Amino acid sequence: MNTYQTFPLDKAKGIQMLVLDVDGVLTEGHVTMTDAGDEIKNFNVRDGHGIKMLQRVGIEVAILTGRKSKVVAYRAADLGIKYVIQGSLRKADGLKDLCQQAGISPNDCAYMGDDVIDLPAMKQCRLKTAPCNAHKGVLSQAEWVSAYQGGLGAVRQLCEGLILANDGWGDVIFKAYGLTPEDSGW
Repeated sequence: MNTYQTFPLDKAKGIQMLVLDVDGVLTEGHVTMTDAGDEIKNFNVRDGHGIKMLQRVGIEVAILTGRKSKVVAYRAADLGIKYVIQGSLRKADGLKDLCQQAGISPNDCAYMGDDVIDLPAMKQCRLKTAPCNAHKGVLSQAEWVSAYQGGLGAVRQLCEGLILANDGWGDVIFKAYGLTPEDSGW
């Protein structure tokens, strides 16, 4: 199945915020710990650039994660993500808090999650998405599944779809890089 052709452009139109899990979405889901107890995570720079382009269209990005990590706070700051909730084991409550902070409703959100802890929040959002290597139960609830795995381009593909659906491609991608949607697989 070509995930570019199945992206729900109509449903994605008007999305105001993209909510992302971290482990398994922004990363491959591996957690490396040093002897000192510090956590190391690998983030995909293309996913990061997708987030920056999405922000240029005016769509906010938020992080909602069940774990707590200094590196997540650093990465969020690096990308200009101002809505971050860590240590949220009840993600439906975390989503409610994010939406209150942003002054929007869950119906204004797209969500990408990869594991069952994401389902309560994901189900409240207008657009439910997942990386292709998400838990089977999450894949069954997702309205769109990326062709890419978490930490390996899933977020970038979602960001491009949201940019395209919200009429930002011309200003954000074509003017800057000379690429049409077709050049990028859309």
